[in-house]
Amino acid sequence: MSSGPLRLRLLNDYEVIVAGLRAMIEPYADRLRVVEEDVRSTADRAVDLTLYDTFGAPQADQSEITAVLADPLAGAVVVYSWNTQPALVAGALGHGCRGYLDKRLAAAEVVDALERVGAGETVVQHLGAAEAGGPVPPATDWPGRPAGLSVREAEVIALITQGFTNADIAARAYISMNSLKTYIRSAYRKIGVERRSQAVRWGLEHGMSPRRPSEC
Repeated sequence: MSSGPLRLRLLNDYEVIVAGLRAMIEPYADRLRVVEEDVRSTADRAVDLTLYDTFGAPQADQSEITAVLADPLAGAVVVYSWNTQPALVAGALGHGCRGYLDKRLAAAEVVDALERVGAGETVVQHLGAAEAGGPVPPATDWPGRPAGLSVREAEVIALITQGFTNADIAARAYISMNSLKTYIRSAYRKIGVERRSQAVRWGLEHGMSPRRPSEC
């Protein structure tokens, strides 16, 4: 483990997601230092912690997380997600993740949890049902938010933009098919489209397509 602030890697395919994470961490620079932010499953330099944001990405109970966990430079991998269902948490920990944090936590709580993971603990922290409907943390952002899309609607449009089928999206976002169809209808209404091809075009024009490693 490094001396001084813990070295943190931010892992997500979307610039606005990573920018929000960095803004959240910056006031705690004496405790955590962001040294890498990228879309690759493997890091360029050694870090103490990798914060894996699941927006538009496979959930951490799925096999794709193994490439991140297998990277000797990644340090302890912590999942950062709106999805905190017990089965997801158990699956992530079963794969070898060292933490699972709810994205509705305050920044200070996230930093405290990351420090505990850095000290060797396995940390699972999420809000109770009564708290989960509270305000979104100020630094939290996502593609499509300026258009009025909720985080769920935005993730659905992002996955549609990437070409996933409805079945793929439901599995990737960990939602039922009925819920998915509801999100699609409400998202289409907000962005003013009627067909999937129109949604894809809107997504491409509004930052819903993820970065690729060659773009970093």
